[in-house]
Amino acid sequence: MQKAYQLVLNLQPEVALAQLNKITNKSEELHKMYVLSLNETIDILVTEDPKRMDQFETNFKQRQQYLEGLPETAEILFLQAELNLQRGFNLLNTGQEFNAVFAIRRAYNLVQDCKKKYPDFIPIKKTSGVIQVMVGSVPEKYAWFMGLLGMHGQVTTGQKMLSELRNSKSSLSLEATILFFTVKGFINQHFAEAAQGMKECLKEQPDNRLVLFIAINMLMKDSQAENALDLFTILDKNAQGLQMYYVEYLRAEALLQKGEYQQAILAFQKFQKGYRSSSYRKDSYYKIGLCYLLMGDEAQAKANFEKAKITGKDNAEPDKYAAKQLEEPNLPNIKILKARLYTDGGYYSEATAALQSITLTELKTAKEQTEYYYRKARLAHKLHDIPTAKTLYLQTIKMTNENPWYFGANSALQLGYLAQEQKDYVGAKKYFEQALAYKRHEYKNSIDNKAKAALDQIKSIKG
Repeated sequence: MQKAYQLVLNLQPEVALAQLNKITNKSEELHKMYVLSLNETIDILVTEDPKRMDQFETNFKQRQQYLEGLPETAEILFLQAELNLQRGFNLLNTGQEFNAVFAIRRAYNLVQDCKKKYPDFIPIKKTSGVIQVMVGSVPEKYAWFMGLLGMHGQVTTGQKMLSELRNSKSSLSLEATILFFTVKGFINQHFAEAAQGMKECLKEQPDNRLVLFIAINMLMKDSQAENALDLFTILDKNAQGLQMYYVEYLRAEALLQKGEYQQAILAFQKFQKGYRSSSYRKDSYYKIGLCYLLMGDEAQAKANFEKAKITGKDNAEPDKYAAKQLEEPNLPNIKILKARLYTDGGYYSEATAALQSITLTELKTAKEQTEYYYRKARLAHKLHDIPTAKTLYLQTIKMTNENPWYFGANSALQLGYLAQEQKDYVGAKKYFEQALAYKRHEYKNSIDNKAKAALDQIKSIKG
């Protein structure tokens, strides 16, 4: 059973299934059901194959029926909650938000029931922790709906539960560790801590493909493209199991940030060929266009920008950003673009050179002028020149004004994080609320989520 579970977390669903089929001991039926359902869920989340979702729904109903026929125990309630939560993730991933919310609500109610009746049952911390984080980071405009459904959550509470589980002797500790650092990164924006945590995890699980995948994500978010490229090499050597085409998208991003444009194009094309979802397609064509633009091939750049306009959807935030950029009448400013990409990848000397090559007279539009100060702020922040970063963030906020650009919102968010680090919770609260106040920009959902999670953290510290 443990071997099958490890194979699931190593993204080898078929080998895991073959291993699970060897287990016929009835006393292990509940453990087997958990691992089977997790196997199917990870498969769907990685492949985004709608046909597999149909089979999952059939299996889910059969499993629920079986569990309802058994006498209630802590294990039964935990399993019912987990299966509903996994179903919620799958429904969210396939765009069925309404059904997803009700699956998560069912999981939430089962968790409350389990915690009330069996307060010492440790595994429920995983399900409860994940739901607390999900509900606690819901954007403000949907918070009333969560309250209406009777769901309340806090990111800090969820993290505490996941932390307790990962430090326990439970067989779920690896899963809890992966979830804990994913939350640390994507929700709390503590990317350096998350990247370091996943690197520590890799010391114990050097070939685990899921751990490698999450570590790559965190390194990319922490502006460590070069270190991420090293992990892609390890992942390439462990290619057995699920094809992770999204990895090619991340690889292409890292290569684009490094300035290896031809290789980035090949990686984006490999991603487009294999990825089944409509997400990131618009963005990938847009970024292929950027590669050509940066190589000086304007005709190919424009051809790919045109392709991007008619490809995919703009539900995912990178696609929204691409769609916004494609509405602009002018081509992107190449020097500012290089500064952004080098900064994002952690190539700070190249980013500094790119920004130093810009004269203010070159910046023709208000948006370009605002982005110039924003890029300088981001670079100063990455280089830990905090006084300069603060000054430039404030300048960016002033210049963004009422315009629908994300520069102002993210500057307010970053000023909030800086104030929070200095334990200036009054100032941090002001900036996080300012970040939430921006009505229209490409990254509204993610910036709102982060600001809300940070406000929640401040509340728990003050409390």
